[in-house]
Amino acid sequence: MQVRIAADAPSSVQTGALVVPIFSKESMQGAAQALDTELGGALADITGGEELKGSLCELALVHAKDKPYRRVLAVGLGEKAKFEPYMLARYAGAAVRHLGKRGIKDIAFALPEVVKGAEAAAASFIVEGALNGAIDTTIYQNEPDRAISLEKITILSEGLDKAALEQGAKRGEILGEAVLAARRMALTPANDMTPTHMAQRATELAKEAGLEIDVLDEKRMQELGMGSLLGVSRGSDEEAKMIVLTYKGDPSSDSMLALVGKGLTFDSGGISIKPAENMHEMKYDMSGGAGVIAAMSAIGRLKPKLNVMGVVPASENLPGHRAMKPGDILRAMNGKTIEVINTDAEGRLILADGLCYARKLGATKIVDAATLTGACVVALGHAASAALSNDDAFLEQFLAAAKPTGERYWHMPLYEDYSTAVKSEIADLRNSTGRPAGTLTAGAFLKAFVEDTPWIHLDVAGTAYLDTESAWQAKGPTGTPVRAFVALAEALAGDSGSAKASSNGAALTGVR
Repeated sequence: MQVRIAADAPSSVQTGALVVPIFSKESMQGAAQALDTELGGALADITGGEELKGSLCELALVHAKDKPYRRVLAVGLGEKAKFEPYMLARYAGAAVRHLGKRGIKDIAFALPEVVKGAEAAAASFIVEGALNGAIDTTIYQNEPDRAISLEKITILSEGLDKAALEQGAKRGEILGEAVLAARRMALTPANDMTPTHMAQRATELAKEAGLEIDVLDEKRMQELGMGSLLGVSRGSDEEAKMIVLTYKGDPSSDSMLALVGKGLTFDSGGISIKPAENMHEMKYDMSGGAGVIAAMSAIGRLKPKLNVMGVVPASENLPGHRAMKPGDILRAMNGKTIEVINTDAEGRLILADGLCYARKLGATKIVDAATLTGACVVALGHAASAALSNDDAFLEQFLAAAKPTGERYWHMPLYEDYSTAVKSEIADLRNSTGRPAGTLTAGAFLKAFVEDTPWIHLDVAGTAYLDTESAWQAKGPTGTPVRAFVALAEALAGDSGSAKASSNGAALTGVR
């Protein structure tokens, strides 16, 4: 997709469709006002009645047959007082999905006047949203119905800082492509996204981003004592992999942020097998790992001044003749023994060795992400991910960085009661404690493998993929937590260049 920043007046831009923002309960401003005059009040007609109230991503199309822009698509941005820059990603995504399904390949975007002073943020979100609006779940269809084929977008810069828009657009393209990479990996069915395939995709992205990569096979894992991960892998003929990507943005520093992601490429539940209904969705159980790989690719291209590693334990969980069984005892890399109560609580088992390995490689801060518990969906639905931590200051830093991205995280407790609950009578730990506080006991289990390293656990079970489409995004994988991972890396970098260009980062809160 070609991205162009143009100083053209809205009335003169040559494009298949011109997208203009509309706030609810506000009179038209900027491009919308100018075009309404040129179109003889056509926009006022639709915004003055019941046709378009201006709620977020509400749409109305006006044809302008004899104009250079051919069509005007008015897209709601909600109430002006509640506007946040990330909403522009949804504004752009909704426009691309609506227009793209109608064969329009060249789209121009006008920006609301409130983005003045935060142009880099605005452009980054527009490009990210446009890229992600164009993908559908039809990647295996030979002749998809109404496929979107977006070729060019133009962002109008009249009255705005063009240099900042260009800077933001470049970042938005990098981040948007990373989010797309995570979503495509998660969409890929398990026969084409085995742990080996996942490692191959990580290798491709590492090469493109200039990252170091090391992929451990089961022999090396055995030598390192990764019995927890290997226990999960035993039931499958597909060999497990431990994928490690490294970005050295500050070689003079000993600090190292580790992003650890669950790479369970298919989860049948193992011997504690899942119900057949919706089991096909368990191809998404590697979304945390895909998010780590994709975020690392963006970090490598954005080049913040800090060191980051991505660690992805990848495996299948199948009920083969060698599969682990309830009652088995596994030994993790740090020597802790684990009683297997439920083989479907496997994500925490592979993460245990991933966390241990991150510490062995020198991690000074760790964030892990996993589609870990159904209990998280019960607690938070699909509106937010759970965030648990052993370090409140680190968690607050993460939450501040993540908030402007549009990804939501909710701080949940890690009381000592939960650590007591995961103790086993026969081993050091047990991998399941039943239904009560399932998200929190899973977090307490993982906490046992990070010791005193500042650590955050993100349970993205309700947000990594969605069962319904929205105006701005197809159903299925969402790319969570790629945006938050990148924003955190930039925040920790303390690099003013990265922070100002980040556009989706913590430095851009409170734009009105």
